[in-house]
Amino acid sequence: MSHNSLSPSVAIIGGGPAGLMAAEVLSHAGVKVDLYDAMPSVGRKFLMAGKGGLNISHAEVFDKFLSRYAERPGALEPILTNFPPEALRAWVKGLGFDTFVGSSGRVFPTEMKAAPLLRAWLQRLRRAGVRFHVRHQWLGWDDNACLRFATPTGEQHINSDAVVLALGGGSWARLGSTGAWVDLLRQRGIETAPLKPANCGFDVGWSEHFSSRFAGQPLKGIILTSKYKARFIQKGDLVVTATGVEGGVIYTASALLRDSCAATGSAIIHLDLLPDKDLVAVLAKLSQPRGKHSMANHLRKRLGITGVKAGLLRELLSADDFNHPEKLANTIKALPIKLLAPRPIDEAISTAGGVTFEVMNEHLMLRELVGVFCAGEMLDWEAPTGGYLLTACFASGKAAGEGVLTWLGKDRNENAKKY
Repeated sequence: MSHNSLSPSVAIIGGGPAGLMAAEVLSHAGVKVDLYDAMPSVGRKFLMAGKGGLNISHAEVFDKFLSRYAERPGALEPILTNFPPEALRAWVKGLGFDTFVGSSGRVFPTEMKAAPLLRAWLQRLRRAGVRFHVRHQWLGWDDNACLRFATPTGEQHINSDAVVLALGGGSWARLGSTGAWVDLLRQRGIETAPLKPANCGFDVGWSEHFSSRFAGQPLKGIILTSKYKARFIQKGDLVVTATGVEGGVIYTASALLRDSCAATGSAIIHLDLLPDKDLVAVLAKLSQPRGKHSMANHLRKRLGITGVKAGLLRELLSADDFNHPEKLANTIKALPIKLLAPRPIDEAISTAGGVTFEVMNEHLMLRELVGVFCAGEMLDWEAPTGGYLLTACFASGKAAGEGVLTWLGKDRNENAKKY
């Protein structure tokens, strides 16, 4: 890889938030930037993430925010300190969009959607001189250390002074993050932690009767408890799927549940279906005389349990236990569900695993591939949904861009505009 200090050029591979942020840092420092993406347009997963409202960050205190990156707070602390959630909000404001904090502490642009934000950002990057090359699939390096790309007009070989890899994880392959880079790096002697599903659903193996009736139904305001290694307890929502469970509180616990499945072959969760009533109160209601009413009717009248909650009790209790007030009350307060396996990696919102921090220096440059930097979800970290994923992608993209400037020997303040 050549190192031309007169007019350095940097190739960025991957057009998600991490790659685009690296492009912003570099282009505003006067570096020539070419960004390559395999898809017909950039930011596809970012746009998909913003479909239901773009949760860009979280407003909780920084120490708590950092703790959400359970396995990697030490490695991510300098990166997130350099670009914390409030800096991300200021950056969004700089693009012309206000943000607000939702009731759960999640941060959203007032527009709620990703498309206007991405459009404004790409316009600003183009004005700064960033050149975009879509339908360019990275194939690794040739014998002269040039980057190889498959393009609609045939294979191209590109030389650059530095490279930022921001290729995403392995989920939602149809949007561009295929994980194919794992083999390309391995060929160069860069070991990676295996990619695993994160923020994912799990299979349970419902009966056909239950699945056909209740797939897609939400369970709101339940408390989920799990006891693998450490005790996890959190109130939230989840959704029953045709094969199992997914959504909110399942995603938050997914790293723990996935690791339990890997180690023991399954994971047990307990759901409190009525968190606002204690066991004594539930049992007292169920023990009242029910006359000619069925237990299902008794449940509905005394405790308001109907629909998917009643269906779950039917699914997981024998007929005898369902009609036994004490056993039914205990199950309402701690419904055991055995999770058999996480859903496939391509269905996951994000992935764990990837390029470990040990194979990079503090500027996110690969120790064995001088001049090659990594950023975003392809790094070995994970976090629950709630704005944590996007914030770390933006922050690591900024860190990689600044790392390139340091490596190129360019004063990042020289000619730099405020971004």
